[in-house]
Amino acid sequence: MMFTAKRVVLAGALIGAGWAAGRAQTATPAFELIVQAPAGQVSVECVRGCELAWVERGVNSDDTPKPTFTFGCKGPGVERCGSGRIGGWIKP
Repeated sequence: MMFTAKRVVLAGALIGAGWAAGRAQTATPAFELIVQAPAGQVSVECVRGCELAWVERGVNSDDTPKPTFTFGCKGPGVERCGSGRIGGWIKP
């Protein structure tokens, strides 16, 4: 009976410690983005903690990620650009 009580107390202590550790973590994001998408040109800016690069056709090893990235489309009859794939890297 005493062994079972010790197990229950130990389990409760472990659950409490896990809950306390989970609550102690910060809720701030690792990075922040600003996306501006007017007609014709789309601008994506990393405000804090990341760098961006175009990765629609795969990661280009010659391209250096940067904090601001823009892309767009234009031409006769183009009313809307398709979506693009932008890769992001968290800066240390």
